[in-house]
Amino acid sequence: MTDPSTLVASQPLPASAWAILEDQRILRITGPGTDKFLQGQFSQNLEDVTPSFSPRAAASTPKGRAYCLTRMVRDGDDVLLALPEDLTDHITSQLRKYLMLFRGTSMEVVDNGRILGILGDGLPRQLGEDIANQLNTPGDSVVVGQHHLIRTQDTADELPRFELWQLGDLSPAQAEAFEPSEQTNQVNWQASEIAAGIARLTPSSLEAYVPQMLNWQHVQGVHFKKGCYTGQEVIARMHFLGQLKKSLFRFSGAGVDTAPECGTAIRAGDKTVGEVVNAVRLADTSVQCLAVVRHNAVAGPLHLDNHPDITLERLPLPYSVPEQQQSDTTDT
Repeated sequence: MTDPSTLVASQPLPASAWAILEDQRILRITGPGTDKFLQGQFSQNLEDVTPSFSPRAAASTPKGRAYCLTRMVRDGDDVLLALPEDLTDHITSQLRKYLMLFRGTSMEVVDNGRILGILGDGLPRQLGEDIANQLNTPGDSVVVGQHHLIRTQDTADELPRFELWQLGDLSPAQAEAFEPSEQTNQVNWQASEIAAGIARLTPSSLEAYVPQMLNWQHVQGVHFKKGCYTGQEVIARMHFLGQLKKSLFRFSGAGVDTAPECGTAIRAGDKTVGEVVNAVRLADTSVQCLAVVRHNAVAGPLHLDNHPDITLERLPLPYSVPEQQQSDTTDT
């Protein structure tokens, strides 16, 4: 697998391209207790997970801190989850503590499965106009043979994005749509995730945030009326009592020679007001990042901890975050 740290993302991103997401794994949960098990651990309502809708979800500790950000895909009677490769062992270890209560239900990584990230709507239309026409909003999904094609969040520049959850070999007709000349590296996909405001957990950010701090409720990742699940009390209280004082923002920094690591402090003067969650270096010698920052700090100039002379520019997200209009001085 190519080391992402040696690559830079295109600027602008390709209007039509696809990438193998080598750093993602597909987890299959199967058996009679599948829905009940997942309902008790994830922030999504399993009744809403259907062959035509594949929403995001989070799993959290009893203190409401997210250790898994994923998408749920209905595959027959089973449910599939996407996991970062570097967190797969930790996530599955956490989930197995609860899975043991559901006899006959199992959880295994899909050996012949992979996820392809797709930029632009040209490739989905090559798979079939009737297929593409069913994918209008984030989370819309359609079964394509034995695979699943899912509309994900567009970038802030309105670049359409999709994921193909490939289970086994593509048919000759399906493979023909994935032209080798349009294959790109996964750093461009990571850049598109940042441009779409989609956070990803890493070993450094594991169990550091309540899902709302990562805007997960605004990308269909939290169902506030589904009932009890691990961490639900903290997550619901933060939502219904308006206690969210920091959340995910998108920034650009010009002239930064390397992408900041997860956890790099965001400062207002000499005061730490947030930290980088994900970042990527672009071909124009800038970086873009997603960072969790206190709402009352973003009105003034901000900079990375190791670049006090470079002011970060706040960039738009493709979705609304009403909580970021707050000006309360109390931190969460």
